[in-house]
Amino acid sequence: MDPGTRTVDPGTRIVHPIEQESFRRLRARLDTSHFPPLTRAVVERVIHSAADLDYASDLVTDEGALEKAHRALHDGAPVVVDVEMVAAGITRRDTVCRLKDAKSGTGLTRSAHAIRLAYEQVGPGALWVIGCAPTALEELLTLDAAPALVIGLPVGFVGAAESKAALRESGLPAVSNVSEKGGSAVAAAALNALLYHPVSHPVPDAVSHPAPEAESRAGSPSKSKEKS
Repeated sequence: MDPGTRTVDPGTRIVHPIEQESFRRLRARLDTSHFPPLTRAVVERVIHSAADLDYASDLVTDEGALEKAHRALHDGAPVVVDVEMVAAGITRRDTVCRLKDAKSGTGLTRSAHAIRLAYEQVGPGALWVIGCAPTALEELLTLDAAPALVIGLPVGFVGAAESKAALRESGLPAVSNVSEKGGSAVAAAALNALLYHPVSHPVPDAVSHPAPEAESRAGSPSKSKEKS
C-alpha cells in the first residue's frame, strides 16, 4: 500500500442526523430498492449531493465493475482527481491532483496535462474521479491507464456529454451519465459511496487491477432487477 493511502472502515463513520433525514426523504420520493447494493449506494449518494432525482435514470453503472472497484479502493488503490474541488469532497481518503503542476500547450489543455502527470505518478490500477474538465477525461482515454474505475462525470455544454459517451464506448470500468450535467460534487459523491460502503472481505497488501466490465444504465429497472 502506498504511504499516502489508507483504508476506511465505514462502520467508524458517524452519520449526521441531517444526512439521515435527507436520505429518508430521498427514499420516500424515489424507490431505489431494485438497484443492486453498490449501484444503489452510488445512485443515492449522487442524488443526495445534487438534490436531483433525475440522476436515477441518467447515471450509467455496472454492479460487477463497482464490486471490483470497491475492493481495489479498500485495498489501497490510488485515487486521482482532476481538480481540487473533487479532492475537497473526498474527505476520508488522500487523493492525487496534479493540476497545479500542469501547463497548457498546443492542442493540450492544462487539465489534460494534469492527467498525464498523474498517470506518470500512479501508474495503472488507480481510481480516476473526473468531475470538471471533459478534456481531462478525453486525455485519460488516450492512456494505457488500466484503471480500477473511471468516475467520469464532467459537466458542461462543450464536450461533456461526448467525453462521457466515449468513456462508455471504451469498455473501461466506469460510472458516467448521459446528459451534460455532472460536476465536482457528484463525482466526489460517487467515490464516497464506494468508500462508505461496508467492506466484507479481508484487506490484503496488494492492490487489485480489475478487468473492464460491460455497463448498464443505472435507471433501467429491467437490468437492475435482474442483478438484485
